[in-house]
Order: sequence, then C-alpha cells, then structure tokens
Amino acid sequence: MNKELLEAMEVLEKEKNISKETLLEAIENSLLTACKNHFGKADNVRVNINPDTCDFAVYMEKEVVETPEDDQLQISLVDAKMMNPKYEVGDTVQIPLDSKKFGRIATQNAKNVILQKIREEERSSLYKEYYMKEKDVMTGIVQRMLGKNVSINLGRVDAILNESEQVKGETFRPTERVKVYILEVKDTPKGPRISVSRTHPDLVKRLFESEVAEVRDGTVEIKAIAREAGSRSKIAVMSNDPNVDPVGACVGLNGSRVNSIVNELRGEKIDIINWDENPAYLIENALSPAKVICVVADEEEREAQVIVPDYQLSLAIGKEGQNARLAARLTGFKIDIKSETQAREMGLFEQMGLQYGDAPEDTYEEEIQEDYQDYDSEAGQEDADQQ
Repeated sequence: MNKELLEAMEVLEKEKNISKETLLEAIENSLLTACKNHFGKADNVRVNINPDTCDFAVYMEKEVVETPEDDQLQISLVDAKMMNPKYEVGDTVQIPLDSKKFGRIATQNAKNVILQKIREEERSSLYKEYYMKEKDVMTGIVQRMLGKNVSINLGRVDAILNESEQVKGETFRPTERVKVYILEVKDTPKGPRISVSRTHPDLVKRLFESEVAEVRDGTVEIKAIAREAGSRSKIAVMSNDPNVDPVGACVGLNGSRVNSIVNELRGEKIDIINWDENPAYLIENALSPAKVICVVADEEEREAQVIVPDYQLSLAIGKEGQNARLAARLTGFKIDIKSETQAREMGLFEQMGLQYGDAPEDTYEEEIQEDYQDYDSEAGQEDADQQ
C-alpha cells in the first residue's frame, strides 16, 4: 500500500474539496506525460492504479512480430517467448516500466501536470460552491480597502464590494464582520470573481428569512420591497396562515426580530406593512404612518389619486418625498397625493363620488402612531416631528 500517496490525497480531498477520483486521474495523466517525454510516445502505455491502496503499475503494450520495425510498438517473437513461451505472433505483451527511472525533466513535467489539475479542480470547486450561494447573504470579514472598493473575505475566496454597492456614509474597518448580498459569481482563469452588495433590496429579504422562522418556512411571505439603502425600507408581507399575524411575526417580541435586522443595516429604518390584493388598500398601507381619507387607483394606467388630511400631507409625502417615493416603488403605482383643501378646490371629492365629511370623524382625531405598522415608534415619531 502506498500510504504516503493515500494520505496526501485524503488531505487534498478534505482541504480543497477535490475528489479522490479526480486526483487519481491526474496521477494517471502525469505518468502518461512522463512516459511520452521519456520514450517519445505514450500511445501504447497503460497505467493501472488501485483506488483503495493507491498502488500503481506502468507498462507498455507491444505486439509480437517476427521482425520488429518499431521497438516502441513491437517485440520480436524470440524476445516474447523468453518472457513467456506461450506467446505467439499477433499477441500483445505487457512490459512493466520503472517510473523511478524517468529522467528529471520527465518527472518535473509529470509533477506540473498534477499541480495544474489540482489548481483547475480547486478553481472549479470554488466556483461551484459559491455559485450555489449567488443571490444569497453571507457573512464576510473586511480585509482591506482597494481604493474606494472593499475586499471582503468570504471564507475560501475574497469578494469585491464596489463603491456603487456600498451604502452612502457607511465605513468599514479591517477584521470587521459584515453581511453582504452575493450579486454575481463569475468563473475566471484566476478563480471565481465574486461581486457583493450592501444596497440591494434582497439583502433585506434574506435577512428577514434568516431572522424570522415564519418567513423562512413560507408561512409569512414577503410580497414586495422598496429600499433606499442606509435610510429607510418598506416591505409588504402577507400570511398564508390565518392564525399568524405577518407584521407581528416579522417584528417579533418587543421588536426583537426587526431590531436585529436594523442593527445589521446600521440603523436603517424598516416599515412593515400588510399586503393587500386590492391596490387601493395596499397604497393606503404603504403610505403609513400617514392617515389616508380616500384612494382611487387605476390598475390599467398604474396610477392612483390619494387624499389625506391637511395636517397629514407632509407626513404622507415624507422628508424630501421619501415616504411617497418608497410607497410608489412598493406598490408599482404612480401616486398623486393631495390634501383635503387641495382636493376640495380641485373638485376631486365630487369626481370620486364623495362629499367632504364622508370619511369617519375619528379619521381626523386618531393619533398618528395607531396605524403605524413600522413598529419602530421612535423613527415614526421622529419623522412626524420633522414634518
């Protein structure tokens, strides 16, 4: 038994995830290459390797003829009978070769063949491993800054976090652990090239899948996400189980689940709303924490007219239009928000078939936070105060 070779292959198989069969094939090819370099050809050379013991034998097949014309391919009948009297013309003789007698150049070439195969298989193994993680989230360790880009180690390979995929104002320190979204994995001659992101909306989705068991098992489904990285995200959720509150499941006890995601995103606010198949109700939910009097949605044109109380207009629009902008992205509708006063002046109530005062009286008196499904009360109140 060739213990040294067997142990070496077991180490390579474990550390580099290269199969034993691949390594045996590489050794076989290297021996054939060495034979070709040593004898000038290897068409009739055969290699037998025992996969269990790693013992190998190299031999050359020659045809028995009366008078050999090519010593590399043929052997005389006289010489063949000296090896075994049973040989006759036309038989094939297997002549053992001593691989230890190969020259230095032949041995070096054989070594290079094995190393090249190992590198190719390692690169292929890495690509397959990380390609399976494309569109998923991984935890990496910040290595170094590459100009404005960041090199992040994902275990066996380094990924590149480009400046365009970084959250504005976010900084990184070497050895810092950070979660990233795997954008793309490319196979290159130098190994897999991995691009990652901290701004992609699906980063939020994957974080909820890892943090919320109901999202992970499909009980709660994330139907839509709108994100302005580093500032605020809105997600619409629905439950496939009538006994499970989708918003409550995502928020967790005392906000524990959503807060852990907020911390991972370094303070990015997250609004969680109920999904509704009715676009008018969905738009109303999406505009929270603002109260809505009336929504008229045109599904064909993907446009919606929304009327809110006068004192809620700035809250519905949000700081620099952020709340309305995220609601539009979340629902896929172009949203036009008007205050009650504007609506009366433009005659929108009459156009919608409503009269001023049709909305319930308590619509104007309830506190802003009662329907705020963000469950981040501090963030919601902060926006309300700013407006």
